[in-house]
Amino acid sequence: MPDGKPAGVRCAQLTADNRCAIFDSPERPPVCARLRPTPEMCGETFEHAMAYLEWLERETASA
Repeated sequence: MPDGKPAGVRCAQLTADNRCAIFDSPERPPVCARLRPTPEMCGETFEHAMAYLEWLERETASA
């Protein structure tokens, strides 16, 4: 996504099972490579993880 990924928009590189299609590729954006998931971020469920990521996107969006 050359112009960035807006909050709430699914990454174009996610596969149907929510895996990164370019994980081992040099095209993988630096922001993705730097992301280090934590237990707080992942939680116990997919729904928790998605809610956390949505919150993180809102909190870090440019004004």
